[in-house]
Amino acid sequence: EVEDPVPFNDAKPIAKFLTDQFLSGEYDKITVAFNNFVSTLTQTPHVSQLLPIQADSLAEKQDYEGVGKGQIGETNVEAAINTPYEFEPSAEGVLDKLLPLYINFQIYQMLVEARASEHSSRMVAMKAATDNANKMVKELTLEYNKARQAAITAELLEITTAMKAME
Repeated sequence: EVEDPVPFNDAKPIAKFLTDQFLSGEYDKITVAFNNFVSTLTQTPHVSQLLPIQADSLAEKQDYEGVGKGQIGETNVEAAINTPYEFEPSAEGVLDKLLPLYINFQIYQMLVEARASEHSSRMVAMKAATDNANKMVKELTLEYNKARQAAITAELLEITTAMKAME
């Protein structure tokens, strides 16, 4: 069970477990399926490869999350990958720090998307249930009023018949 709102710390043990399993060789590929929140009425199933990280999965992230679509212009993932950069202390040192954070954030995003989809589905279901209940109340009120009117009419008919009989 995930708390609401989803704490970032909930993603850390999941990310650590998946990363450890991948690095130990237990699994050669980690793929995650989750509900993607698109809008209140639309949630789509989404499958994403988490590990190993590949250039095409980063391009998919760019399209999926709208990354790189700022005011200046769009970024090109392929160009960014092929551009030589200098890292300090080293590229490996930077990756050792960034990759666990990247995996944590990906897991966190999946948890948040799944939670948002769940809330949205519940909200839509509750709205439908409320609408159905209101419709049922109207129908039952109409039925009750018809029965009440029929009972009053029958009582008036009995009184009128009794008065005619007494004359």
